[in-house]
Amino acid sequence: MSKARHVLDAIKFEHTIFALPFAYVSMVLAANGWPGWWTLGWVTAAMVGGRTCAMAVNRLVDRVIDARNPRTAGRHLPRGLLRPVEVGVLAAGGAALLFLAAWQLNPLCLTLAPLALLFLIGYSSTKYFTWASHWVLGFTDGIAAAGGWIAVRGEFDAPAFVLWFAVTVWIAGFDLLYACQDVEFDRANGLHSFPARFGVPAALAMSRVNHLLTAFALAALGVMIPLGALFWLGWLAVVGLLVYEQSLVSSRDLSRLDVAFFNVNGYIAVIMLLSVVSGLWHPGR
Repeated sequence: MSKARHVLDAIKFEHTIFALPFAYVSMVLAANGWPGWWTLGWVTAAMVGGRTCAMAVNRLVDRVIDARNPRTAGRHLPRGLLRPVEVGVLAAGGAALLFLAAWQLNPLCLTLAPLALLFLIGYSSTKYFTWASHWVLGFTDGIAAAGGWIAVRGEFDAPAFVLWFAVTVWIAGFDLLYACQDVEFDRANGLHSFPARFGVPAALAMSRVNHLLTAFALAALGVMIPLGALFWLGWLAVVGLLVYEQSLVSSRDLSRLDVAFFNVNGYIAVIMLLSVVSGLWHPGR
C-alpha cells in the first residue's frame, strides 16, 4: 500500500480532474446526452491510461533535473522512493490501457492513438528546447476533449476543435503561472520556458491573454450548441474563477500559486462539466 501511495503521488493522479471533465463535456455534447456506459467506461480508461503514461514519462525524463531543483528534489525518483524501472513499467501499462480503450471505442480512436501517445510521451521534453512548451502541454491535454468527441461520433466536428482550443489555452495559461516560480533555476540550467525567456511580468500578461481566449472559446461553444441559461451561469462562474486565479499571483508575490494551480482549476473543470450537463438535460431546452 505504501508503494501504491508513492505511485499515485508521483504521477499526481488527482490532477486528472483538470482534463477528464473536458473529455466528458465533449462526450456528452457529441452524444447530445447520455453516451452509454460502454463509451463512458472506455473514455475514462483511455484518460487514466494516457495521463498515467504521460506523467510517468515526465518523471523519468526530469528525474536528473528534478534532483537539482530545491522545489522538486523531494519527488519520488530523486529520493529513491521509486525506481526508474518501476516508473517505466507504469508508463508502459498506461500506454497499453490507452490503446486497449481506443480499440474498444472505434477505428478512428485506434488510428489516432499512436499520434496521441507521441504527444503524451514527448511534451515533457519540449522544455529542453523551446519556450512554447506551455502550449504543447495545453495541446496535449486538449486531446482529451477531442478524444471524447470522436469516441462517440467516430469523426471530428467543429465543436471538438473549439473545445480542444479552449483546453489548450486554459492549460497553457495556468502553466505559465506555475513556471514563474522556476525562472532562475531554468535560466541557470538551460531550460526553456516563457517566463525564463521573457520575464515574469510578460508571462503573467500572456497568461491573462490565454485565459481571455479560454473564456471566448467556451462562449463560442455555447453559441454553436445552444445549452440555455444554466450553461451561461456556469460560464460566468468559470470566468469569475479565471479572474480570481489571475488575482492570486503577481510579479512580486507567487506564494499562492498552489491555490491557483490546483484548487481553482479543479473547480473550473468541474463547473464546466456540470453546466454542460445541466444545459443538455434542462427541460426547456
